Amino acid sequence: MAVYTHLGAEDLAELIGHYDVGDLVSAKGIAEGVSNSNWLIETSGTGKGRERFILTMYERRIDVAELPFFLGLLDHLADAGCPVPRTIHDREGASFRLVDGKSVALIEYLPGVSVDQPTPQQALSVGKALAQIHLAAGNFAQFRAQSLGLAEWRRVIEACGADALASIDPALPNVCEAELDFLADNWPSDLPQGVAHCDLFPDNVLMLGDEVSGLIDFYFAANDYFAYDLAVTHAAWCFERSTGAFRSDIAEALIRGYEQERRLSEQERQALPILARGASMRFISSRADDWLNSPQDALVVHKDPMEFVKRLDFYKSCDAKTFA
Repeated sequence: MAVYTHLGAEDLAELIGHYDVGDLVSAKGIAEGVSNSNWLIETSGTGKGRERFILTMYERRIDVAELPFFLGLLDHLADAGCPVPRTIHDREGASFRLVDGKSVALIEYLPGVSVDQPTPQQALSVGKALAQIHLAAGNFAQFRAQSLGLAEWRRVIEACGADALASIDPALPNVCEAELDFLADNWPSDLPQGVAHCDLFPDNVLMLGDEVSGLIDFYFAANDYFAYDLAVTHAAWCFERSTGAFRSDIAEALIRGYEQERRLSEQERQALPILARGASMRFISSRADDWLNSPQDALVVHKDPMEFVKRLDFYKSCDAKTFA
């Protein structure tokens, strides 16, 4: 989440007026994240008191033609009982609208907080929730190819350019070139797949105590290997935010929670170290791009790509036992 486009109170009130949610009471821009503009919306409600929603304007990396997939997936998973916010449809039944040529959607607000220092029990709950959405999306009728795979990581790195990457860290260009070549030669094939979240960072999970109350921000979801989605989550959750140290207790609980709902095959388990290297490379490339190319006046938190270079170094030295 972030804010690239600034909408005035009158614009927001007019937009909210197309929904049966009451009148706009307040709107607050949300700085976290990097891809879309987001606001926390409060309305007068429809008779039961004030209500909260998340308003998203789609800015970067999202093809508007794919919004029916993303928003339909939210509704499908919510109908299946997963802790996922529903899309609020307008009075004409549309799941999104246009404002100044940009698409916007109103999403259900779910209670909970994102955690910076997860406990093993929280990690176990996250693993279970991830497996649940993998299973629940099994009969989702729509398909979306992965647009942020190996070819895109290479394209983004090449577009950034070696000199610009070196301005972040002198070692970064060589790290990226070597790792992209390795992944091209070693990426696994024929693993179980289906709809995957592909971006399940702690700030995309809401917790109430030890339980997951919400999985949010599905705008990178695509059909991909389930084990890759687990590897992304592993890379996002299993390292100390302050020191970068690997948390084996969090990793063990995450995998154990996942397998309480869906067992990993031996082929998947053996592939996890390489998939985790790919997950690290994916976020090195996207963070480098954001670091170098986000508008200077955007309300957005820049994230250091070198954080994932350190995680990549860890995964280079581990084997499947790390994911046991």
